[in-house]
Amino acid sequence: MTTETPAAKPAASKKTKAKPAPTTREALRTVGAAVSNDAAKAKQIVSAKASDNAKVAQEKFQDYKEKATEKMKAAAGQTKTRTSEAVGNVGKLIEDSARTIDENLGEKYGDYARTAAAKVTSFAETIETKDVSEMAEDVREFVRKKPAIAIGAAAVAGFVLARLFRSGSDE
Repeated sequence: MTTETPAAKPAASKKTKAKPAPTTREALRTVGAAVSNDAAKAKQIVSAKASDNAKVAQEKFQDYKEKATEKMKAAAGQTKTRTSEAVGNVGKLIEDSARTIDENLGEKYGDYARTAAAKVTSFAETIETKDVSEMAEDVREFVRKKPAIAIGAAAVAGFVLARLFRSGSDE
């Protein structure tokens, strides 16, 4: 007699649903969303850093601008003082020459020299008393009103400066 043994029954297992493997599209969407979130965070960090860097750069620029402005004002003030002194000396020279002109050419020409000396001295006093910004505004106004004279004066000044530099380099 053959006895059949019952076949081993598989152990009763709890049925768990295994998650199906994500499709390629779903995986790409998940990765894309993660990358997008990371990119947004990175963009915020870079924007914050760039904003901070821009603020720092702007502050440094302002500091340099203020220092440069102060140095330029100091240099302009010194130049203004020297110019005033030089023009005043020219006025004194013309005034001193007026007596010689009286003796050599006549009193009429000496009076012209004294008038010129007075105007030159007055100009020197104007330079000394005015602020550099006031003088700059006066020059701007003059150029607006009389551009042809301003261009001619600039050309003459350029010619004189060129001659001075050329003669200085020859020595």
